[in-house]
Amino acid sequence: MRPATLLWLAVLFGAGTSAAFAAPRARTVSVTAYNSLPRQTRGDPHRGAWGDHLYPGLRALAVSPDLLRHGLRRGTRVFIQGFDRSFVVMDKTAARLRNTVDIYMAEDYRRARRWGRRRLRIRWYDAQ
Repeated sequence: MRPATLLWLAVLFGAGTSAAFAAPRARTVSVTAYNSLPRQTRGDPHRGAWGDHLYPGLRALAVSPDLLRHGLRRGTRVFIQGFDRSFVVMDKTAARLRNTVDIYMAEDYRRARRWGRRRLRIRWYDAQ
């Protein structure tokens, strides 16, 4: 490898300094889908739990309250099994749900219904 590449990797992975991130965390969860529809929310259907604006094309997730305690907080980047790109936690599910992440599918109700409920593995990194 070229020295510049090695330097970049050292910076990326924190060699010689305290690491910026801990080891990846993983968990199998129920993965469902939700939409920006008035009947699926209280208040503004285009607003996440922390006030973030939700819009078509956004790769956002809502997480169940119990997962917040496991490091899946607002802004956490999450990788879902079977997807080639990550999602960002921007919303919370209903308090009654457990071990669940909801993929945001804007106003495409049919797509969300086709998705259904799947048990998939997710990965994320806890910031230190």
